[in-house]
Order: sequence, then structure tokens, then C-alpha cells
Amino acid sequence: MRNIKMTVEYDGARYLGWQRLGDSDKTVQGKIENILSNMTGEEIEIVGSGRTDAGTHAHGQVANFKTESVMTLEAMQEHLNRYLPRDIVVKEVLDVPDRFHARYHAISKKYSYYIWNNTVPSAFERNRSFHVSDELNYSLMHQASQKFVGRHDFLGFSSLKKSKKSTVRTIESIKIIEHGNLVQFAFVGEGFLYNQIRIIMGTILAIGAGRMQLEDIDAIFTSGIRAQAGETVPAHGLFLDEVYYEEV
Repeated sequence: MRNIKMTVEYDGARYLGWQRLGDSDKTVQGKIENILSNMTGEEIEIVGSGRTDAGTHAHGQVANFKTESVMTLEAMQEHLNRYLPRDIVVKEVLDVPDRFHARYHAISKKYSYYIWNNTVPSAFERNRSFHVSDELNYSLMHQASQKFVGRHDFLGFSSLKKSKKSTVRTIESIKIIEHGNLVQFAFVGEGFLYNQIRIIMGTILAIGAGRMQLEDIDAIFTSGIRAQAGETVPAHGLFLDEVYYEEV
């Protein structure tokens, strides 16, 4: 039995997210599994590093699957990219140790959120960034972003309800990189709660536009109340860039 690791790139605009949903053929996982099952003659189930929501994109989603197939890695990759829709691409296929698990062995992830900051929207970036027409204070947004770095209880910056599961997470870094009107907010962390990045982004943008204050972040960490934070910005500005792994 072989264990195959794939790195996958996709434009999530047409999909209901990564994770397979019943009989729906509108998920990235479902599309890949259907082709792998036809290719190998086996019932293939792939394990992703984590879910991405409807509309979210990926430069480097990682998944693995088990198979008895003796096909070469090159033949697998060529077959997948021939039959997958053009908005899903398998960038790399590797044989890995049997114990490798795409989700359980991930130690951190990098996500990027993109905004298009101009009074005029972009025809080309409309599905890959969030249009923000406000004049933004980038110095304040940098200060705001650094308040989220470190280990915190992010309950107030997620869509989760209070439960027995821990909402404490560590964000290793947040960087703001300007590419002209296209602005990238790069997050690296051990893992993220449901909608955590999109709510943090809504809060940072509200501070940059003068609708919230820096001190509000500390108050939300203390209260854990979601309603006090910024809006949940749209999914189409979010990319899963890379997944980092421990040695296995």
C-alpha cells in the first residue's frame, strides 16, 4: 500500500469549499477523489490539511491518500491534471511514509488575505481580493496586526460558539505587503479557528478606516464577544498559501 502526498492549487470561486459534501460535485475534494477513484479502480478517499470555505482559494493545499496503484508519480500527476477542471491543478505528487497524515502532521500554515484598495474596483482581481474603497491608515493597521501575534484566546475573533474545545491559538506573524493597489496580509500560525482570519481582517480594516480603535482589540480579547469585532470579510480574498510539516 502506497501513501501519496499531493500539493494542490485551486481557484475556489466555483466551489462550495474543499471538503466533500454528500453527493455534491461542487467541492474540490470531491472532484479530485472522483478522478483518483476512476484512475485506480479503487474507492479513494483523500485527507486534506484542513478545510477551506466556499470561495476560498489555495496555492498550496496538501492532501494524502492510500492506494495499491503501481502507476508512476508522473503518470498520476499527468492524469489528474488532464481530467481535473482547469481551476484545480495538482502541483506535486510524492510517495511519503505510511504514517504521514496531511492534517495531523501539519505544524503551521500560511494564509494570505488580499484587498484591492482603490476607489475604483478591479475587473481582474474581483474574485481574488476584497475591494476596499476607504482611505486606510497603514501605520495603524500594522499596529493592529501585531496585537494578534502571539498566543491568545481568539473566541471573540471567530464564528465559534463557546464550547469545551479550546479557542486558544498562536499566530507567529502577520505581515502587510503592498503590491500597488493590491495589498497582501500574510498570516502564519499553528492553526486557525472558523472564520478567524476573515474576522481579524475585518477588524484591522475597520481600524485602518477609523471605525474602530486599537484598544478595541484588547477589549475583545478580554470579553470574547464576537459582535464587538469587525465584519467577516468575504471568502474570495483568502488564500491557503502553504502548509508546514514536522519530519515523519
